[in-house]
Amino acid sequence: MENINNPFTSIKNWAMDDRPREKLSNKGPGALSDSELLAILINNGHKEKSAIDLAKAILQMGNNNLNELGKLTLKEFQKVKGIGEAKAITVAAALELGRRRHAAAYLEKTVVRKSRDIAEYLRANIKDYSYEVFGVLFLNKGNKINRFEIISRGGITGTVADPRVILKKALEEDATSLVLCHNHPSGNLKPSRADEELTHKIKEAAKYFDIVVMDHIIVSEEGFYSFADEGIL
Repeated sequence: MENINNPFTSIKNWAMDDRPREKLSNKGPGALSDSELLAILINNGHKEKSAIDLAKAILQMGNNNLNELGKLTLKEFQKVKGIGEAKAITVAAALELGRRRHAAAYLEKTVVRKSRDIAEYLRANIKDYSYEVFGVLFLNKGNKINRFEIISRGGITGTVADPRVILKKALEEDATSLVLCHNHPSGNLKPSRADEELTHKIKEAAKYFDIVVMDHIIVSEEGFYSFADEGIL
């Protein structure tokens, strides 16, 4: 009889209660470990490792932390022997769904009154990018969020947002106010001179359409920086 600890053992030869799919069906998803849930996504292993072994290897790449795992790229997932493009895409898609679920739950109840009301929502959406992205929250008259959209993507050190694109989308969304945001992959929260100039340009242009720029928030792993809180908006 094959030993369950043997890495060459297929999950299908495990005891029924130890198989991730059957365990989830019988006990619910909360009963499974992170590696067992990942193994279900991976679906199957290869001749040297089971799906559980592959899942554990992927988790180790993120230091067994799902937040860190969410920052990895498809190519990084594929560094694990036995993880091809299809499996990497499945894992990345699941992580993105988790991120969106967290953000959507916050979005549904958010009325923006101050920077902290929205900073965590923004961090959940854009802090994991390894390059700069610039996004905009479009708000209605009740200060509830109509929509969040990433307007532009850049490099490691910066991105450029076109005020014309932002205002066109604001009019399409019937927005009466905006919250600008971008991330700093370096972790440094201090705005650059270019950040300040762009904020001023968008604020002045928005006035012609009776649209208010409420804030510009920079997010990173270290936290957030609010232009409004700092009195520079």
